[in-house]
Amino acid sequence: MNQNLKNKTFSFLKKLVIIALLLFVFTFIEIYWAMGSFSNKISSGNPDSSFFDDAYLISVLTTGFLTIAFLLFTFIKNKYLKIGFELNCLIFIWFFWNYTIFVDRESSWSTYLFKEEILYTLTVSSFPILVLSTVTIFALHYITGKL
Repeated sequence: MNQNLKNKTFSFLKKLVIIALLLFVFTFIEIYWAMGSFSNKISSGNPDSSFFDDAYLISVLTTGFLTIAFLLFTFIKNKYLKIGFELNCLIFIWFFWNYTIFVDRESSWSTYLFKEEILYTLTVSSFPILVLSTVTIFALHYITGKL
């Protein structure tokens, strides 16, 4: 009985680390792919922080939040519903961070309307978000399904 509990605990921790690592890496890649053109711009919120620092911090925060959310999604039994929730959550969060980066590094220095900010962010982020969110979700399900 005690060995069985250790195996389950180890399996859970292994899944947790893999989920967190994949989410961190793919979030970091997505930020650089979608918003990398603003990497040489100065942040209006913190002029001393580099784009790498912002991308790293955003990736850490996203990893913590999404790891917990994805673990909660494991209670959903319908596989397609679970994948839909995970994809929508990932897409929404990545779009939010891309919008935040755009506002911080570009539009706050100019006179963009809210609609223009949203449209520009949507234009720049759509392809990277769709590609990487799909790859991320299927990689997570493939890897955690093999454990």
